[in-house]
Amino acid sequence: MPRIPAMQAVVDVLESEGVDTVFGCPGAAILPLYNALQGRAIEHLIVRHEEGATHMADGWARTNGNVGVAIGTSGPAGTNMITGLYTAHADSIPMICITGQAATTKLHQEAFQAVDIVEIAKPVTKWAVQVKEAAQLPWIFREAFRVARSGRPGPVLIDLPIDVQKQDIEWDSSIDSPLPVTAVKPASARVERALDLLLAAERPIILAGGGVILGEAGEQLRAAAERLDVPVQVTLMGKGSFPEDHELFAGMAGIQTSQRWANAAFLESDLVLALGARFGDRHTGELSVYRGDRKFIHVDIEPTQLGKVFGPDLGIVSDTREFLDALLAALDAREVAPRREWVGRIAELKEALPRRDDFDTLPIKAPRVFKEINETFGEDTYFVTAIGLYQIWSGQFQKAHKPRHYQVCGQAGPLGWEIPAAIGVKKARPEAEVVGVVGDYSFQFLVEELAVAAQYDVGFVLIMLNNEYLGLIRQAETGYDMNFEVDIHYDSNGTDNVKIMEAYGCSGTRVHEPAEIRTSLEWARKEAERTSRPVLVEIMIEREGNAAMGAALDAVREFEPVVSA
Repeated sequence: MPRIPAMQAVVDVLESEGVDTVFGCPGAAILPLYNALQGRAIEHLIVRHEEGATHMADGWARTNGNVGVAIGTSGPAGTNMITGLYTAHADSIPMICITGQAATTKLHQEAFQAVDIVEIAKPVTKWAVQVKEAAQLPWIFREAFRVARSGRPGPVLIDLPIDVQKQDIEWDSSIDSPLPVTAVKPASARVERALDLLLAAERPIILAGGGVILGEAGEQLRAAAERLDVPVQVTLMGKGSFPEDHELFAGMAGIQTSQRWANAAFLESDLVLALGARFGDRHTGELSVYRGDRKFIHVDIEPTQLGKVFGPDLGIVSDTREFLDALLAALDAREVAPRREWVGRIAELKEALPRRDDFDTLPIKAPRVFKEINETFGEDTYFVTAIGLYQIWSGQFQKAHKPRHYQVCGQAGPLGWEIPAAIGVKKARPEAEVVGVVGDYSFQFLVEELAVAAQYDVGFVLIMLNNEYLGLIRQAETGYDMNFEVDIHYDSNGTDNVKIMEAYGCSGTRVHEPAEIRTSLEWARKEAERTSRPVLVEIMIEREGNAAMGAALDAVREFEPVVSA
């Protein structure tokens, strides 16, 4: 068995696991790994903040389904990665964060930048481990990839003391390969019971969560919906798993990111088949209303998800694709009656209960922005958005037709996610058009990562909805009869975001008129392609515009004029 540097073995593992890009920031305690990366096929992007590295790895992983990798040194580098680990953990994104560490002989002596990052990271990872024996390194990395991919995907942290990194080990990469990931298949009796319930229901819907996308089950979802003639709704994390122009698309129910007609359809349903959905509180709202008298079948790859929010009538532990394959096979022996009346009813609700997006008034109303986005960009565009009123408006108005083309940080909701995530998406799909939808406040959280995009020629479009407010919090404060410390406007125009773009070697434009939106978006698309750098379209919207939301599916407050039911 040949004897090689331990970090060379680690890089061999990364390459064989399909990692072609990593995101990180070198430091003294991680330099042996960086030395091993020199001259290898893996591209490294040097970030300006370690949190940015995690969000880039996150966006890369969400887009291609592989395990993203972020690298940092010891001490603050690891603690800076915690938000990104939490985000990946919450949204079930496979990712590995690698941190450097002080020498093992110095860990008990309060050495420079020595911190117990493993204990800090445990609550927001599937596995956090410090490698104490160099011979374990390639095996631990193999296991890290297996853990990140298995079951409910998620992040892993590997902490590497520098003395361990410097050692040589016996290792032959030519006879090594990734560890297998076992598919989680459903119990056949439970599949048959689910089919019994579906066929007996008069007004069933399929609820597609993020697990449908993670399980690469989009084609099976469409096939099952069409054979059963059952309408499909999506959660925010499941957006894109089912084409929104399909006859059976029934929208998105929820108390924030939702459509009026979709909420009405959900409330008329009598059975819900939830696939890879975690029943988040911004989807369900008041549980007594959400549950009503309808039955629930909950399919999830993670057993502890079943019954976490409420007990389903039938729980099934399975990968979504495996379940749908089994369901389709079981359908061969069953007779399925069409549900044209129920499908027609949902079409009626969609026609009767729309929200307007055609406003041409001043100042610009947010829904108009998404109308222009829908009409400008094609179905192959990859979208990224984070947290705030703009995310809620996006969920309500923006269309998505393909899996992995609509990326959103769902549960954690870290401000600043969009720019680094868009970089990760673009590195995963270099030939694709990538668009980030961002708020003026979130934009500034990790704005320094624009330098990474400029340095490495990563071009994409940023569309900013600028109300010069912490908009979502301002709206939330109305319930307390206050408007306190949420106004970030100052001087005549506040922050000049176009000049910020220019300072990073990028470009941008500011829009005040609805009629200017389309031409500005078209300019930005061409400019991003021409320059291979981010281009900003900053749209000044109504300062105190509110998004429709409420506490329950039957109590969503509308702030704009709507058609009555």
